[in-house]
Amino acid sequence: MPHFANGASVAKSEQLSLRTRDGVPGVAQHEDRTRVKNRRKRYLDLHPEYTAGSNLELAAPLLYDRLVRRFQSATEREKEGRERGYAGNLEADLMRSEAKLAALKHPDPNDAIAYQRASDGSITGVEADGDERAASREEGRVRWDDAMRQRFLRGEDDDFEYATVDENDMYDDRSEEDQRQLEDYLAKQDEEFVGEGKPIGETGVQDF
Repeated sequence: MPHFANGASVAKSEQLSLRTRDGVPGVAQHEDRTRVKNRRKRYLDLHPEYTAGSNLELAAPLLYDRLVRRFQSATEREKEGRERGYAGNLEADLMRSEAKLAALKHPDPNDAIAYQRASDGSITGVEADGDERAASREEGRVRWDDAMRQRFLRGEDDDFEYATVDENDMYDDRSEEDQRQLEDYLAKQDEEFVGEGKPIGETGVQDF
């Protein structure tokens, strides 16, 4: 499901999203990257609904199945299904099945779940490490939310208009930005002093 920042109308773009801009010094590039990440984090802090419900299930259907869906009651799954509608349920089931089949054919050695085909032909997942298993509904939800937040910060949500956040200074932490500007100003002032810290004029002669 696409998500947009309120009041923003900038077209979808990856240009500013953690990119390297021609002609920008390395330090400036680092500052741009930091500012973008901070703006994305600020957006998430202001919009906790981004990870709510099953909005992002299709982003990682197996992870959602392991951390969230398995803790849901039949009533909760039915309610979630009604909210998605017939087409949404069909898409979710298809994505989940395709993800399980891909995991069966191409197992990831780093995955906490090992998938195998049961005697009835279905594909089931087995925890490779019991310590990786979410112990409760609350823990599962926290881990899911964190995974989706990290995905967002990396710029991997293809349905999100990142430019509406990356290029929007309303998501700046003003105290942090003011501190950065103060540091930039002081650094420029330091450049105007040479030798033992005595100011010089444009002619190179000390001004008194």
